[in-house]
Amino acid sequence: DVQLQASGGGLVQTGGSLRLSCTVSGFTFKDYAIGWFRQAPGKEREGVSVIATDGKSYYADSVKGRFTISSDNAKNTAYLQMSSLKPEDTAVYYCAANEFIGILTMKGDPDGFDYWGQGTLVTVSS
Repeated sequence: DVQLQASGGGLVQTGGSLRLSCTVSGFTFKDYAIGWFRQAPGKEREGVSVIATDGKSYYADSVKGRFTISSDNAKNTAYLQMSSLKPEDTAVYYCAANEFIGILTMKGDPDGFDYWGQGTLVTVSS
């Protein structure tokens, strides 16, 4: 079974930092692109960041310069380091994986990902 487990969410003040983790099992981690997405109440799910198997990355404009995506093949885990957090970053954050790395995948489009984990809530207080 393919499983993705996101963790690391919590409550943080504006300007603070959090690191999310996405631990995967059931597939060869290094062969898959990993994406981070978020969904705020009443809004559509949006792509935040993606890391491809060759290390190339994508960031949404809203998080560029503040968030950093990385991966550790030995631990089958991807990370999203979030800094300078803003109240508008409040959302449930999800990680996802896809073997085929196409245009949708690297644009952070949810339709470009086949496997999803449960979310972890990030709340940024003002």
